[in-house]
Amino acid sequence: MSEKRVTVKQYEELSFRDDFMFGKVMQDLGLCKDVIECLLGRSIGELAEAQSQKEFKFTKDGKSIRLDVFNRDSLGEIFDTEMQNLNHKSIENLDLPRRSRFYQSSIDIDFMEKNMSYKSLPDSNVLFICTFDPFGDGLCQYTFGEICKETGKMLEDGTAKIFYNCTYTGVDIPKELAQLYDYIETGNTTNPLTQRINSAVEKGRRNEIWRTEYMHFERMIMDARDEGLEEGRKQAREEARANTERERARAAEERARAERERARAERERARADAAIALLKEHGLSLPDSNK
Repeated sequence: MSEKRVTVKQYEELSFRDDFMFGKVMQDLGLCKDVIECLLGRSIGELAEAQSQKEFKFTKDGKSIRLDVFNRDSLGEIFDTEMQNLNHKSIENLDLPRRSRFYQSSIDIDFMEKNMSYKSLPDSNVLFICTFDPFGDGLCQYTFGEICKETGKMLEDGTAKIFYNCTYTGVDIPKELAQLYDYIETGNTTNPLTQRINSAVEKGRRNEIWRTEYMHFERMIMDARDEGLEEGRKQAREEARANTERERARAAEERARAERERARAERERARADAAIALLKEHGLSLPDSNK
């Protein structure tokens, strides 16, 4: 059976919705700030930094994560902005709720230092820009916060997880956010923000340093996929081998059972022959079963 090989986009084809270009374009602090403000519908402080593909790993053997764009503003608030495509996966396999939980907890652990007070934890926002409806309820966005089930009171722990549905086409949405959604979906530039984003993308496509980085990035993706395919093939071989061994063990057990049955039959015949011989020795014979 032939395997379908998933290809990676050529560099010239990259758009704002692609992880690599998204991370690069969002390194422009002014542009990044405007995108986040458009998403949140409120003002934030000046961004002190924009780290793309920021890695968190807390133990040697623990799972590491990379955040698409990690920011902290002048007011201390933290923003993790993720561009999320399906990438040939199902929504269930993406497991966005638990991923967002892991991302937010990683941000907190990374921030806390020994002997720091919990009060020093900054407000943090995990923002997923989804090119699909992440929960299938047809909303323009889904905002989650900690809440008391019994009273409905907010926990006020300073965290927010927001999932944006770029496929939303309703009218009950801020105009600038709708225009951002439309740009991500179609590439149409209909306002100053989307024009700036598009200009940054076009400039990025001419950036030879980024192109070289993407070639390495692409190679890493293909290597990871090849490793995944090989791991899948290895697992399939191991499962086939285990199935074969189980079948062999089952066949061996059947042969052993048949051998035990034959041995038991031989013992029964031997006992019967001994009984007949004993009767003959005393001049007796078996009763005629036909009488």
